[in-house]
Amino acid sequence: MVLRYDCGEVITAMVTPMERSGVIDYDKVELLTKHLIENGSDAILVAGTTGESPTLTNEEEIELVSTVKRAAAHKAKIILGAGSNSTDSAIEYSKFAQKEEVDAILSVVPYYNKPNQRGIIEHFSAVAKSTALPIILYNIPSRTGVNMEPQTVAYLAEKFENIVGVKQSFADMDKVTELKMLCPDDFAIYSGDDSLTLPMMAVGAHGVISVASHLFGSEIKSMIRNFKTGNLIASRNMHKKLYPVFKNLFMAPNPTPVKAALSYKGLIEEHVRKPLVPLTEDEKIALFTIIDRVKQELSDEG
Repeated sequence: MVLRYDCGEVITAMVTPMERSGVIDYDKVELLTKHLIENGSDAILVAGTTGESPTLTNEEEIELVSTVKRAAAHKAKIILGAGSNSTDSAIEYSKFAQKEEVDAILSVVPYYNKPNQRGIIEHFSAVAKSTALPIILYNIPSRTGVNMEPQTVAYLAEKFENIVGVKQSFADMDKVTELKMLCPDDFAIYSGDDSLTLPMMAVGAHGVISVASHLFGSEIKSMIRNFKTGNLIASRNMHKKLYPVFKNLFMAPNPTPVKAALSYKGLIEEHVRKPLVPLTEDEKIALFTIIDRVKQELSDEG
Protein backbone atom coordinates (compact mmCIF):
# COMPACT_ATOMS: atom_id res chain seq x y z
CA MET A 1 0.00 0.00 0.00
CA VAL A 2 1.26 3.48 -0.91
CA LEU A 3 0.85 6.09 1.82
CA ARG A 4 0.08 9.71 1.02
CA TYR A 5 3.36 10.48 2.82
CA ASP A 6 5.65 7.86 4.34
CA CYS A 7 7.92 8.90 7.22
CA GLY A 8 9.08 5.31 7.64
CA GLU A 9 8.29 2.56 10.10
CA VAL A 10 10.58 3.52 13.00
CA ILE A 11 10.50 7.19 13.96
CA THR A 12 12.59 8.01 17.01
CA ALA A 13 11.32 10.75 19.31
CA MET A 14 14.83 11.97 20.05
CA VAL A 15 15.94 13.19 23.45
CA THR A 16 17.75 16.51 23.68
CA PRO A 17 21.25 15.92 25.11
CA MET A 18 22.19 18.43 27.79
CA GLU A 19 25.06 19.33 30.04
CA ARG A 20 24.65 19.46 33.83
CA SER A 21 23.93 23.20 33.59
CA GLY A 22 21.00 22.54 31.27
CA VAL A 23 22.78 23.90 28.20
CA ILE A 24 22.15 21.75 25.11
CA ASP A 25 25.16 19.68 24.07
CA TYR A 26 25.03 20.04 20.29
CA ASP A 27 28.04 17.79 19.76
CA LYS A 28 26.09 15.01 21.45
CA VAL A 29 23.01 15.91 19.40
CA GLU A 30 25.06 15.21 16.28
CA LEU A 31 26.49 11.99 17.71
CA LEU A 32 23.08 10.73 18.79
CA THR A 33 21.49 11.54 15.42
CA LYS A 34 24.08 9.43 13.62
CA HIS A 35 23.67 6.62 16.15
CA LEU A 36 19.90 6.54 15.62
CA ILE A 37 20.20 6.42 11.83
CA GLU A 38 22.78 3.65 12.02
CA ASN A 39 20.48 1.65 14.29
CA GLY A 40 17.13 1.46 12.55
CA SER A 41 15.57 4.93 12.62
CA ASP A 42 13.85 5.96 9.38
CA ALA A 43 13.01 9.41 10.74
CA ILE A 44 13.89 11.55 13.74
CA LEU A 45 11.37 13.61 15.66
CA VAL A 46 13.03 16.76 17.01
CA ALA A 47 11.60 18.78 19.91
CA GLY A 48 8.84 16.38 20.80
CA THR A 49 7.85 15.74 24.41
CA THR A 50 10.72 13.23 24.67
CA GLY A 51 12.98 16.08 23.56
CA GLU A 52 11.70 18.17 26.51
CA SER A 53 10.00 20.59 24.15
CA PRO A 54 8.16 22.50 26.91
CA THR A 55 11.55 23.75 28.17
CA LEU A 56 13.12 24.63 24.80
CA THR A 57 13.41 28.17 23.45
CA ASN A 58 12.79 29.07 19.82
CA GLU A 59 16.52 29.72 19.38
CA GLU A 60 17.34 26.27 20.74
CA GLU A 61 14.85 24.62 18.42
CA ILE A 62 16.40 26.39 15.41
CA GLU A 63 19.86 25.16 16.39
CA LEU A 64 18.56 21.65 17.13
CA VAL A 65 16.90 21.34 13.74
CA SER A 66 20.00 22.64 11.99
CA THR A 67 22.27 20.23 13.87
CA VAL A 68 20.08 17.19 13.30
CA LYS A 69 19.65 17.97 9.60
CA ARG A 70 23.39 18.34 9.17
CA ALA A 71 24.12 15.10 11.02
CA ALA A 72 21.38 13.17 9.21
CA ALA A 73 22.73 14.20 5.80
CA HIS A 74 19.45 13.18 4.09
CA LYS A 75 19.72 9.61 5.44
CA ALA A 76 16.57 10.03 7.52
CA LYS A 77 13.52 12.27 7.46
CA ILE A 78 13.33 15.07 10.01
CA ILE A 79 10.04 15.74 11.79
CA LEU A 80 9.56 18.71 14.10
CA GLY A 81 7.24 18.83 17.08
CA ALA A 82 5.13 21.87 16.25
CA GLY A 83 2.01 21.64 18.37
CA SER A 84 0.52 23.97 20.96
CA ASN A 85 -2.63 24.43 23.01
CA SER A 86 -2.93 27.82 21.30
CA THR A 87 -4.08 27.57 17.69
CA ASP A 88 -2.27 30.79 16.77
CA SER A 89 0.96 29.45 18.29
CA ALA A 90 0.55 26.09 16.53
CA ILE A 91 0.21 27.96 13.23
CA GLU A 92 3.37 29.95 13.95
CA TYR A 93 5.28 26.77 14.84
CA SER A 94 4.08 25.17 11.61
CA LYS A 95 5.25 28.14 9.56
CA PHE A 96 8.59 28.01 11.38
CA ALA A 97 8.91 24.30 10.55
CA GLN A 98 8.26 24.99 6.88
CA LYS A 99 10.86 27.77 6.89
CA GLU A 100 13.39 25.36 8.42
CA GLU A 101 12.63 22.89 5.59
CA VAL A 102 11.89 19.85 7.73
CA ASP A 103 10.10 16.91 6.14
CA ALA A 104 6.98 16.88 8.32
CA ILE A 105 5.53 18.10 11.61
CA LEU A 106 3.92 16.41 14.60
CA SER A 107 1.04 18.44 16.00
CA VAL A 108 -0.50 17.51 19.34
CA VAL A 109 -4.13 17.80 20.39
CA PRO A 110 -4.45 21.07 22.36
CA TYR A 111 -3.64 20.31 25.98
CA TYR A 112 -5.11 21.73 29.18
CA ASN A 113 -7.85 23.66 27.30
CA LYS A 114 -9.68 20.33 26.74
CA PRO A 115 -11.53 21.36 23.54
CA ASN A 116 -14.44 19.26 22.31
CA GLN A 117 -14.26 17.41 18.99
CA ARG A 118 -15.52 20.43 17.05
CA GLY A 119 -12.80 22.55 18.64
CA ILE A 120 -10.16 19.95 17.72
CA ILE A 121 -11.37 20.03 14.11
CA GLU A 122 -11.22 23.84 14.01
CA HIS A 123 -7.72 23.78 15.51
CA PHE A 124 -6.21 21.27 13.09
CA SER A 125 -8.05 22.73 10.11
CA ALA A 126 -6.36 26.06 10.79
CA VAL A 127 -2.97 24.37 11.16
CA ALA A 128 -3.41 22.37 7.94
CA LYS A 129 -4.31 25.50 5.99
CA SER A 130 -1.22 27.30 7.30
CA THR A 131 1.43 24.95 5.88
CA ALA A 132 2.19 22.72 2.94
CA LEU A 133 4.15 20.33 5.17
CA PRO A 134 2.84 16.84 5.90
CA ILE A 135 1.20 16.78 9.34
CA ILE A 136 1.03 13.85 11.77
CA LEU A 137 -1.66 14.40 14.39
CA TYR A 138 -0.76 13.42 17.94
CA ASN A 139 -3.42 11.93 20.22
CA ILE A 140 -2.25 11.46 23.81
CA PRO A 141 -5.19 11.82 26.21
CA SER A 142 -3.07 11.14 29.31
CA ARG A 143 -1.25 14.44 28.73
CA THR A 144 -3.85 16.55 26.93
CA GLY A 145 -6.89 15.65 29.01
CA VAL A 146 -9.05 14.94 25.96
CA ASN A 147 -9.26 12.07 23.47
CA MET A 148 -9.42 12.81 19.74
CA GLU A 149 -12.06 10.39 18.44
CA PRO A 150 -11.54 8.26 15.31
CA GLN A 151 -14.39 10.08 13.56
CA THR A 152 -12.57 13.37 14.12
CA VAL A 153 -9.30 12.01 12.73
CA ALA A 154 -11.13 10.56 9.73
CA TYR A 155 -12.86 13.86 8.98
CA LEU A 156 -9.54 15.73 9.05
CA ALA A 157 -7.79 13.07 6.96
CA GLU A 158 -10.51 13.23 4.31
CA LYS A 159 -10.59 17.02 4.19
CA PHE A 160 -6.84 17.79 4.20
CA GLU A 161 -4.40 15.91 1.99
CA ASN A 162 -1.45 17.18 4.05
CA ILE A 163 -2.78 15.55 7.22
CA VAL A 164 -1.00 12.29 6.55
CA GLY A 165 -1.09 10.27 9.76
CA VAL A 166 -1.77 10.03 13.47
CA LYS A 167 0.38 9.10 16.45
CA GLN A 168 -1.98 7.19 18.70
CA SER A 169 -0.81 7.04 22.33
CA PHE A 170 -3.94 5.46 23.71
CA ALA A 171 -4.15 1.79 24.71
CA ASP A 172 -7.53 1.07 23.14
CA MET A 173 -7.34 -1.36 20.23
CA ASP A 174 -11.01 -0.77 19.42
CA LYS A 175 -10.18 2.87 18.69
CA VAL A 176 -7.26 1.81 16.47
CA THR A 177 -9.57 -0.55 14.60
CA GLU A 178 -12.05 2.28 14.13
CA LEU A 179 -9.26 4.54 12.86
CA LYS A 180 -8.30 1.93 10.30
CA MET A 181 -11.93 1.43 9.23
CA LEU A 182 -12.79 5.13 8.97
CA CYS A 183 -9.62 6.77 7.63
CA PRO A 184 -8.43 6.66 4.00
CA ASP A 185 -6.25 3.67 3.07
CA ASP A 186 -3.26 5.93 2.42
CA PHE A 187 -3.40 7.45 5.93
CA ALA A 188 -0.69 6.22 8.34
CA ILE A 189 -1.35 5.14 11.92
CA TYR A 190 1.65 5.13 14.25
CA SER A 191 1.83 3.61 17.69
CA GLY A 192 2.85 6.23 20.21
CA ASP A 193 3.89 3.65 22.82
CA ASP A 194 6.55 1.02 22.15
CA SER A 195 4.65 -1.70 24.00
CA LEU A 196 1.60 -1.13 21.77
CA THR A 197 3.45 -1.32 18.45
CA LEU A 198 2.86 -4.98 17.64
CA PRO A 199 -0.74 -5.05 18.93
CA MET A 200 -1.54 -1.94 16.89
CA MET A 201 0.11 -3.36 13.79
CA ALA A 202 -2.15 -6.37 14.07
CA VAL A 203 -5.10 -4.07 13.33
CA GLY A 204 -3.38 -1.94 10.69
CA ALA A 205 -0.78 0.44 12.14
CA HIS A 206 2.19 1.32 9.92
CA GLY A 207 4.91 1.70 12.54
CA VAL A 208 5.94 3.43 15.75
CA ILE A 209 7.10 6.78 17.04
CA SER A 210 9.46 5.29 19.55
CA VAL A 211 11.48 5.99 22.68
CA ALA A 212 13.02 2.53 23.02
CA SER A 213 14.58 2.84 19.54
CA HIS A 214 17.29 4.95 21.16
CA LEU A 215 18.55 1.62 22.53
CA PHE A 216 16.98 -1.14 20.45
CA GLY A 217 16.19 0.52 17.12
CA SER A 218 17.41 -2.30 14.89
CA GLU A 219 15.49 -4.85 16.95
CA ILE A 220 12.28 -2.83 16.73
CA LYS A 221 12.81 -2.48 12.99
CA SER A 222 13.26 -6.24 12.76
CA MET A 223 10.06 -6.82 14.74
CA ILE A 224 8.10 -4.63 12.33
CA ARG A 225 9.69 -6.11 9.20
CA ASN A 226 9.06 -9.66 10.39
CA PHE A 227 5.42 -8.85 11.06
CA LYS A 228 4.93 -7.30 7.63
CA THR A 229 6.60 -10.20 5.83
CA GLY A 230 4.55 -12.81 7.66
CA ASN A 231 7.12 -14.09 10.14
CA LEU A 232 4.72 -13.62 13.03
CA ILE A 233 6.49 -15.92 15.48
CA ALA A 234 9.78 -14.00 15.17
CA SER A 235 7.93 -10.71 15.48
CA ARG A 236 6.04 -11.84 18.57
CA ASN A 237 9.19 -13.23 20.17
CA MET A 238 11.03 -9.93 19.69
CA HIS A 239 8.09 -8.05 21.20
CA LYS A 240 8.17 -10.32 24.24
CA LYS A 241 11.91 -9.90 24.69
CA LEU A 242 11.77 -6.11 24.42
CA TYR A 243 8.60 -5.70 26.49
CA PRO A 244 10.42 -5.26 29.87
CA VAL A 245 12.49 -2.46 28.32
CA PHE A 246 9.39 -0.86 26.80
CA LYS A 247 7.70 -0.71 30.19
CA ASN A 248 10.67 0.23 32.36
CA LEU A 249 11.67 3.16 30.16
CA PHE A 250 8.59 4.76 31.72
CA MET A 251 9.37 3.94 35.36
CA ALA A 252 9.74 7.73 35.77
CA PRO A 253 8.55 10.67 33.66
CA ASN A 254 9.84 10.49 30.08
CA PRO A 255 12.62 11.14 29.02
CA THR A 256 14.38 10.67 32.38
CA PRO A 257 14.83 6.87 32.11
CA VAL A 258 15.96 6.81 28.48
CA LYS A 259 18.45 9.60 29.13
CA ALA A 260 19.86 7.59 32.04
CA ALA A 261 20.08 4.53 29.79
CA LEU A 262 21.86 6.49 27.05
CA SER A 263 24.30 7.80 29.65
CA TYR A 264 24.89 4.21 30.79
CA LYS A 265 25.58 3.35 27.15
CA GLY A 266 28.08 6.24 26.95
CA LEU A 267 26.28 8.25 24.29
CA ILE A 268 25.06 11.31 26.22
CA GLU A 269 24.80 12.62 29.76
CA GLU A 270 21.67 11.88 31.78
CA HIS A 271 20.80 15.50 32.60
CA VAL A 272 17.21 16.74 32.30
CA ARG A 273 15.72 20.16 32.86
CA LYS A 274 13.53 20.92 35.84
CA PRO A 275 10.82 20.15 36.73
CA LEU A 276 12.14 16.71 35.73
CA VAL A 277 14.70 15.15 38.06
CA PRO A 278 17.23 12.32 37.50
CA LEU A 279 16.54 8.71 38.42
CA THR A 280 17.53 7.58 41.88
CA GLU A 281 20.44 5.15 42.16
CA ASP A 282 18.01 2.31 42.94
CA GLU A 283 15.96 3.14 39.84
CA LYS A 284 19.10 3.19 37.72
CA ILE A 285 20.19 -0.22 38.98
CA ALA A 286 16.76 -1.68 38.21
CA LEU A 287 16.65 -0.15 34.71
CA PHE A 288 20.22 -1.04 33.74
CA THR A 289 19.78 -4.60 34.99
CA ILE A 290 16.79 -5.06 32.69
CA ILE A 291 18.58 -3.51 29.71
CA ASP A 292 21.66 -5.68 30.23
CA ARG A 293 19.53 -8.82 30.60
CA VAL A 294 17.62 -8.13 27.39
CA LYS A 295 20.82 -7.34 25.49
CA GLN A 296 22.35 -10.58 26.72
CA GLU A 297 19.29 -12.61 25.70
CA LEU A 298 19.39 -11.09 22.23
CA SER A 299 23.13 -11.70 21.97
CA ASP A 300 22.76 -15.33 23.03
CA GLU A 301 20.29 -15.85 20.21
CA GLY A 302 22.82 -14.46 17.73
